[in-house]
Amino acid sequence: MKLNIITNEKDTLEFYIEGERHTIANYLKEKISQMDGIEFCAYKLDHPLETKAKFIVKGKSPKKALEEAIKLAKEELAEFKTAAEKLK
Repeated sequence: MKLNIITNEKDTLEFYIEGERHTIANYLKEKISQMDGIEFCAYKLDHPLETKAKFIVKGKSPKKALEEAIKLAKEELAEFKTAAEKLK
């Protein structure tokens, strides 16, 4: 997975996540949307076979919200991995 920032302005962030489709993109969209100061967050895939999700985030400090969402996602996935390993 690769993240490429297209636009990084005061209240708008646009970026691509390459190599992913709806699973990670929708999860990340939900996490970013829950961050304080975020007014809008959406993503789209230009084609059904595309593996490049384009995000648009608007609000106060959208890049900081992205960074916090990624950190939160890593923590949640680590918890999930630990719980799954206990099931073995």
